[in-house]
Amino acid sequence: MKKLWFIASILPMFGCNHFDAAIETRTPHSQPEQTIKENQRIQRQFTIDDLQDQVIQIKKQENETEEVVLPAKESAMLDVVLIKQNPELRYGCEVTSLAMMLQYAGVNTNKMELYRLIKKDPDPLVRANGDIIRWGNPQDGFVGDMTGRTAGYAAFDRPMIELINLKLPGRAVNLTNQPFNQLLQHVSSGYPVVVWTTGDYRLPDRWEGWNHGREYIKTPLDLHVVVLVGYDANHVYLNDPLSGRKQVKVNKNQFITVWKAMQSRAVSYR
Repeated sequence: MKKLWFIASILPMFGCNHFDAAIETRTPHSQPEQTIKENQRIQRQFTIDDLQDQVIQIKKQENETEEVVLPAKESAMLDVVLIKQNPELRYGCEVTSLAMMLQYAGVNTNKMELYRLIKKDPDPLVRANGDIIRWGNPQDGFVGDMTGRTAGYAAFDRPMIELINLKLPGRAVNLTNQPFNQLLQHVSSGYPVVVWTTGDYRLPDRWEGWNHGREYIKTPLDLHVVVLVGYDANHVYLNDPLSGRKQVKVNKNQFITVWKAMQSRAVSYR
């Protein structure tokens, strides 16, 4: 079978402007540096079978028994203000989406204030022969430079929850790993939800890996964060800070599949 090659060294961009991310950590058990580098090169080669396996795993998750939470309404739409991340925050889809949500909640804030406030992971980007060898952990804080003056990547749910609680003390809600219907229930109750997806709402296919302390971070580069503002029987509606489009209509089943591939990350408030 013909292989598809995804080589990080030829990709000039990371984070939102590229398209997030699943994260997988493990302890390298004191592997020699050369072995770690070799493993990373192997992990950058993906085939169609890899993408098919990913879909199979998602389908298995969908078939597992989980609590059924039905939305209170058959459809809902929230009039959330649209904010664009560019030109100031090339990789700032997380804080820009959060600014939309917080403004809807009545908080006097903006994307630049949230950019300054969100926790950052200070670990610098280290490359060797064009490969990423070391970098930060998006669960600890935003990785890289959000402005795009140098390479930037992303932040995951934990730094975002801390920021929500800073602006709305005690009101943050982490919906990560909850059934997707729980997110729809939240929207039907009047609360927009910040969700992790990809820039084109398709399965991620640009994976990368690097060391962070004794952890190994494996994550797709084609990550994006948007605001879930509505839904109906067959679609979800999203405010997209990168495209600058409000209430973008996306097939619901397609969106859920991609959301699960990105490790089902979502945050909101109550």
